[in-house]
Amino acid sequence: MNILNWLRHRGPRQDGDGRHAAAALAERVTRPCPYVRLVPGYRKQLAPALAVAHQYLRDVVAGLPEPSIASDAAWESDPYIHAFFGTPQDVMPALSRSADLRDYFSRSAPAPEAYAVLGMEKQERRTLGFALEGDVMRSDVPQLTLSFTDHRVRICAASDAALREEIAGRMLDQLALQALAQVASGKSRRDLVEQEQVLLTTRLHLLERQGVGMRGVLGNGDEADAGEAARLREQVAQNESALAGLGVASGRAGMPERQLQALVEVLSHAQSSFSVKREPVRLSRLNVVLAPGSAEPGENLLLMSAHIPGDPPLVRTFALVRVARAGMLSPMQLLDDAARML
Repeated sequence: MNILNWLRHRGPRQDGDGRHAAAALAERVTRPCPYVRLVPGYRKQLAPALAVAHQYLRDVVAGLPEPSIASDAAWESDPYIHAFFGTPQDVMPALSRSADLRDYFSRSAPAPEAYAVLGMEKQERRTLGFALEGDVMRSDVPQLTLSFTDHRVRICAASDAALREEIAGRMLDQLALQALAQVASGKSRRDLVEQEQVLLTTRLHLLERQGVGMRGVLGNGDEADAGEAARLREQVAQNESALAGLGVASGRAGMPERQLQALVEVLSHAQSSFSVKREPVRLSRLNVVLAPGSAEPGENLLLMSAHIPGDPPLVRTFALVRVARAGMLSPMQLLDDAARML
């Protein structure tokens, strides 16, 4: 049973499929901190906290809107694509620059389209602009204008369902990373050995650079090329060996228990580890926020933003999109587009 099917159930199942799914989820959530598996009965201890996280993740995934078709043609008809991009000519260059999206189409030769998460920075600007008040056109009306920059596409899938499953899995990974961060910072036990703390902090940073968790989903940070990705995998393996050696050399049995305690705490308070906020807004064609009851023409949108704690915290607007292979620009076309901007 995959993660999405697990999320669709109203509660933990007690049949064979349910137990198998619970075991698979326990293995996934302990992947960033595998020494939790050394604790006898760790799955049983995780089960109640996983049930709490289950309900929260199910609600988040179910609340995501349907994907928008992202193309230059959709800029005129889709209010979300119109709001996210300044002109029709901005849509496909921004998407085509995504190495992850290009790699997806390279690996999935028959696929005519990809479903993806588009992450963006939302910027607000307060200005004085024109507005019709009654029969009088005023030029000194305070206005709030929205714009969206730093468009990133990092995860792709063959269908809406597959994309939501990947998001659910990344959310579980984010909870595990948050637990790892708590242990690495010493919050779970004040007498944490300094060497262990350094190794755990290093592991956290390596995993985040690999794109594990929700920061990778939303497009925060630089994309790693194939060589960098291989080096990161090697460094994570070396870090894991160093952590194992530390436990053997010190003879201490406390690290797995502390990681398990932190994981149970984070899963039990999943909403505190990250949240998805929905902001209803009415926008004009110029992305001016319209006041309630305004007679000006506009579109009602529901903007989604993810809030992830950390140092520094991350807040990104995001949307689910569909991108056609046929609309992707070639590397030469991207170079021509960049040259026109110089």
